[in-house]
Amino acid sequence: MTRALVLIDLMPRIIALDLAPHTGAEVLDRCRRLAAAFRAAGEPVVQVRVERPGVAEQPPGSDFAEDLVAPGDIVVVKRTVGAFHGTDLDERLRQRGVDTVVLAGLVTTMGVESTARAASDHGYELEFVADAMSGFAADEHDFAVGRIFPRFGAVRSTADYQ
Repeated sequence: MTRALVLIDLMPRIIALDLAPHTGAEVLDRCRRLAAAFRAAGEPVVQVRVERPGVAEQPPGSDFAEDLVAPGDIVVVKRTVGAFHGTDLDERLRQRGVDTVVLAGLVTTMGVESTARAASDHGYELEFVADAMSGFAADEHDFAVGRIFPRFGAVRSTADYQ
């Protein structure tokens, strides 16, 4: 099994939103720890951020969070909710022999879930790091983590990767 950690939309303007059950800062901290563990194991880390299409300038806070991206990380800029459509993410993962995508980031029921469904459609095995993602509301996050994600793959915690 070759895994890749895929971190979704860890951008200051999204981290700053009113999120639940975990704050954006808590998610960012856990994602940084996950990324360090994957890099130490020689496993790919993918950093995904969104850009709004058709605008001359992106809103403030649209870059990656400070000290998140490291040399060697795969960087993907998406223009849709999910990270696969209109990007070269699938090609870049396959070039590295990845068969399992480990998902974390923001927001659970948007970028994370959309990316998960597309990853499944592309034939990847899935793992979800439940405490390294958060939603617009705790009940939305809890429903996705408790009812939707187990249908696609394994639901884990940050501690499982350290």
